[in-house]
Amino acid sequence: MYKIKVLNKISKKGLSLFEQDPLYEMTDDGTDFDGILVRSADMHEMELPASLKAIARAGAGVNNIPVEKCTERGIVVFNTPGANANGVKELVIASLFLSSRKIYQGINWVQSLKGRVDNVADAVEKEKSKFEGPEVKGKRLGVIGLGAIGAMVANDAVALGMEVLGHDPYISVDSAWSISRAVKKAPSLEYLLATSDYITLHIPLNKETKGFFNREKFSIMKKGARLINLARGGLVVNSDLLEALDNGTLSCYVTDFPDEELLGNDKIITIPHLGASTPESEDNCAYMAAVQLKDFLEKGNIRNSVNFPDCVHEPVGEMRLITAHRNIPNMVGQVTTILAENRINIADMMTRHKNGIGYNMIDVEGEITDGMLQRIKSIDGILMARVISNRGK
Repeated sequence: MYKIKVLNKISKKGLSLFEQDPLYEMTDDGTDFDGILVRSADMHEMELPASLKAIARAGAGVNNIPVEKCTERGIVVFNTPGANANGVKELVIASLFLSSRKIYQGINWVQSLKGRVDNVADAVEKEKSKFEGPEVKGKRLGVIGLGAIGAMVANDAVALGMEVLGHDPYISVDSAWSISRAVKKAPSLEYLLATSDYITLHIPLNKETKGFFNREKFSIMKKGARLINLARGGLVVNSDLLEALDNGTLSCYVTDFPDEELLGNDKIITIPHLGASTPESEDNCAYMAAVQLKDFLEKGNIRNSVNFPDCVHEPVGEMRLITAHRNIPNMVGQVTTILAENRINIADMMTRHKNGIGYNMIDVEGEITDGMLQRIKSIDGILMARVISNRGK
């Protein structure tokens, strides 16, 4: 029996996978659970019990989860990249039009006419030219980051008749296959910045990308360009952004991550973090998170972990031993030596590595006793070890 704790309101589409399975129990117990389902709850001050094996975030960002602490404890952290991609992509496309046509400003102005003018229709016809803006067709869009969302944005912008440049030095094979041939690779980031009429950000926020868009980047940009940031607020240095808006480098900034200093500026459109706020996105994220968490607890399979390598293999034999360790010499050898000493035959094995962490799935014929498991856990460098039966119990 696995116990699952839920920290936020999670779509029924995800919860039902646990509620309908006798292997699982949903719990409010704060001291004894195997897995956590979370969306935005801040877990940095949360006490993580010794029983905790994995955390599944129903969403892409994991800033609310103490990932490094989890890694040291051998706790696998999952996210759900791509599950909310369409919802975010649609808002990016809407932001292209909002940044160009002054739709948002025009709507607010019309609403302000109530009770102030005798003839609204005449006032609108007289003043509508103040909200004139260019069409996006034929303009150049620079897409920085070509993951699930960036690739979809690039493809849809092509369909809108835009010329699209992409920049992503770490693009995955899957993303590359999904991108339209009409999307051109930018010769450099500087070229994209200097020639794009619109720029949209789709990169993660981490130590390397914090403050990515700063005064230096703005100084390269094409005069009057429009910037869309529905990725993370910390990617843009607000003081440098405001300076770029004041000096005309930027015509408009659209963000899904409002800060106090960005409010009240008519060149900034602040959206209340609505990128993934669709019922479809919430369902997709919850379902994907639940599937990944179940697959790990029952089989040891890892898909879309932010701190452990992907490792997926259907179990064979009677039992499966999973171990996580620091990626140093002879870790696997020490584990298999213990198995050999106890005449445990290895039926199959898979080993993967990521960011200094190794992960192993060892399928065996025979029973791994508690004493053997404790010996494996005591090996210097082992972060986690667990035995799973071939029935996932």
